Amino acid sequence: MTIKVAIAQMNSTVGDLTGNAAHIFEYVSKAAQQGADIVVTPELSLVGYPPEDLLLRPAFYRKTEYALNQLATQLAVFPDVYVLVGHPAEDQGRRFNAVSVLANGVIVTSYFKRKLPNDMVFDEVRYFSEGHESCVFTVKGVKFGINICEDTWAKDAPQVAKDAGAQVLLVPNGSPFHMLKQHQRIEVMRANVTRSGMSLVYANLVGGQDELIFDGNSFVLNTAGELVAQLKHCETELQLIEFNGAEPIVQTLPVEEPIEAQIYQALVLGVRDYVTKNGFPGVLLGLSGGVDSALTLAIAVDALGAEKVRAVMMPSPYTADISLLDSRDMVQRIGVRYDELSIAGCFDAFRATLSQEFAGLKEDTTEENIQARIRGTLLMALSNKYGSIVLTTGNKSEMAVGYCTLYGDMAGGFAVIKDIAKTMVYRLCAYRNSLSDVIPERILTRAPSAELRPDQTDQDSLPPYEVLDAIMQLYMEENKSREEIVAAGYTEEDVERITRLIKINEYKRRQAPIGIRITHRAFGRDWRYPVTSKFRD
Repeated sequence: MTIKVAIAQMNSTVGDLTGNAAHIFEYVSKAAQQGADIVVTPELSLVGYPPEDLLLRPAFYRKTEYALNQLATQLAVFPDVYVLVGHPAEDQGRRFNAVSVLANGVIVTSYFKRKLPNDMVFDEVRYFSEGHESCVFTVKGVKFGINICEDTWAKDAPQVAKDAGAQVLLVPNGSPFHMLKQHQRIEVMRANVTRSGMSLVYANLVGGQDELIFDGNSFVLNTAGELVAQLKHCETELQLIEFNGAEPIVQTLPVEEPIEAQIYQALVLGVRDYVTKNGFPGVLLGLSGGVDSALTLAIAVDALGAEKVRAVMMPSPYTADISLLDSRDMVQRIGVRYDELSIAGCFDAFRATLSQEFAGLKEDTTEENIQARIRGTLLMALSNKYGSIVLTTGNKSEMAVGYCTLYGDMAGGFAVIKDIAKTMVYRLCAYRNSLSDVIPERILTRAPSAELRPDQTDQDSLPPYEVLDAIMQLYMEENKSREEIVAAGYTEEDVERITRLIKINEYKRRQAPIGIRITHRAFGRDWRYPVTSKFRD
């Protein structure tokens, strides 16, 4: 008996119950036209993921229940098509992360998530109670079980489904992206699901939600653990998989793209969804002639189109001529609106105002920061006037060690490359130029500089980025001690300096705009260190 299971890899918007329900209906309509028997949508597909503290509001559950019942009625026009819809549910005073099976105008059955993740970016224990029951339903003689996302990262929930008779496990997911996550997902699913003799349909969300990226990459494994189907990376898609009984039939698999391509596409998706879902008419950013702002500009244009992007160059007395030339070159290649607003007069005015206060004192980072803050003020003024959101251009290496200015280059609404180490910035620029040559070569080869004093380079005050990034990764992402990092081959001086800078600049990061999460540990939801702390490891 042939059964067709459709994966609706959809992009839900948190809180948009009407819009999400309409998208689900559209996916089911297309799937039904292709003969689908079952349609699987992602985790919390009806309300978007993660809804965070919306889940504490009683009205959210009332409106979700109404939308779910209305959707069930609407889907009755597709007889005998079983649709899995994710939603929060209230039951006897407790709240659950649920999936309901809708068919023939009614809710056939519901499943409550058993394993609630409460680490990294997840806070589900804050909102939900654990489910305890299995959920199995039969279509054309084959028994389909349901787990939700985290359930399958341990063996017990899949085993409960297996013990209840499941032959195929359907798994709606809200699994966020980080580098190499897909390999990890597949290996864990093999270990916990297919080794128990079930095939698996893994339906993942796609889209940007604040700092999180959901990459899709939904997939199907047969009972031998072999990958037989996989959907696109960072794109919405509907794909039907035919089953011969409980065994899926092999589909054409996509070629795995290099990690730079995966990251770049995730950044583009993150910018597009943050800007469009929040209703901003466009974006603007400060262009410096450096590599970080160049990469941010390229991402913004690829996400939104050149007509919605504006670049502003704000030269100071220390801005090199080649920075101006390279900025003009890039905007001509990429086709965005470009303006130059000199900050020399503003800088002079600030110094004149402070001249008596600073009399007899040497110039230092104070004057450097004034320049950055002038630029931040100008960008925010343009944002207020025209409604476009300011994209900041600082990278993870700078955020780690505080090589950024509060109310200056940190001023803005969305930090595109906040979780991209400087060394990865160069790799992403090289990848983008492999598609089309938009970033001038000199931007990629000259020494990076903030250009806030004469002949300044980043390495005047920082170790080489290869060293900084490696120490940052070991300490911040992998929780290695200073002793372990030194043992890995880095000098005690560099390790002490970088780890100290990471610690003392937490107060800055707390005031930075949110930014796209790319690594398994970013300076955001999954980094919660106290600002005030005397601890030293």
